[in-house]
Amino acid sequence: MTVLLLGGTSDAITLAHFLHRRGIKLIYSIAGLVRQPELPCEVISGGFSRCGGLRAYLDNEPISLLIDATHPYAEQMSKTAARMTAETGIPCWRYLRPPWAPRAGDNWHEFERWEQLADALCDHEAVFFTVGRLPQNFVDSLYLWSSNNAQRQWLRSAVKPSFKMSPSLNWVEAIGPYELASERELMKKHRIDALVSKNSGGEQTVAKLEIARERNIPVYMLKRPQLTPVDREFGDIGECGEQIFEYMTARGSNDVG
Repeated sequence: MTVLLLGGTSDAITLAHFLHRRGIKLIYSIAGLVRQPELPCEVISGGFSRCGGLRAYLDNEPISLLIDATHPYAEQMSKTAARMTAETGIPCWRYLRPPWAPRAGDNWHEFERWEQLADALCDHEAVFFTVGRLPQNFVDSLYLWSSNNAQRQWLRSAVKPSFKMSPSLNWVEAIGPYELASERELMKKHRIDALVSKNSGGEQTVAKLEIARERNIPVYMLKRPQLTPVDREFGDIGECGEQIFEYMTARGSNDVG
């Protein structure tokens, strides 16, 4: 009777602590190796490759419920989780953090594909990318833009990019949460006039949007991917935790009975 919690977000950590306090046995999985959570449960780092993949892990471990609490843009992991649980008959639930919504004074432009940014960004002088990884073909296009109009770009991420960097692209090493004061100083220092972001939702990285509104900076927002449907989906972390507890408690009572 174990919950497998696919994490990597602050919400997943909150959920893990809640379930532990309620006496629910769980295993927490985090794909990345940047920041390891301190949790009172077993933690699997780096994915399931050493276990033969997620399907093999589910076949060999007594998992009663899988919870997908990964990042809203972790499309491949969510797709794999939904497919593997369907094949094994294990229920799959998802906590999906609510997206940010534009407010009065915001100047947002939503896009689905990186190619759509070419025309939108070419007239800006200083672009701030807060999207983690960038596609190599898009990075290559940055070189052409900067050659024509001396544009400069800043990319913020927790780990150094593995792709070949354009001369115009500067890497900012950082990991959230971010405060208003530091975001204001960064955008002022580099004279940022365009912000490119994922619609991650939550409070840890929302400060950049506050400063963009304050400085009248346009925001180019990458649209969320359409995730594979699962058995149940929650947008409230408290409700999600309570429903997991009730489900696992009922399963335990039925097994004992």
